[in-house]
Amino acid sequence: MTQWIPSRYWPVLVVVLSLATVGTVVLFGVGLSAYVQRRSRRYLLVAGVLALLVGRTFVGMGTLFGVVPMGLHHLIAHSIDFLTAATLLYLVYQSPEDAS
Repeated sequence: MTQWIPSRYWPVLVVVLSLATVGTVVLFGVGLSAYVQRRSRRYLLVAGVLALLVGRTFVGMGTLFGVVPMGLHHLIAHSIDFLTAATLLYLVYQSPEDAS
């Protein structure tokens, strides 16, 4: 247990981060499955972004259990946020326009 969070909140944070980890791993699996079916660069980038989110939740767990220092946690988490946003914007702007 780490010092940056009051002990009464620690179990709640463990449950929330555990659920987030399971959820992001499932989403990554779906994204990876879509990539395997479609074999396109767009689907690969989506799977990559979902993999980043899995990594972000593991960094959160590492911080909670005292393995990842809080400063490093913030550096990694905000870097992943930036990469996620940049990749999604790239995908949006590279998408063909609707034919409607």
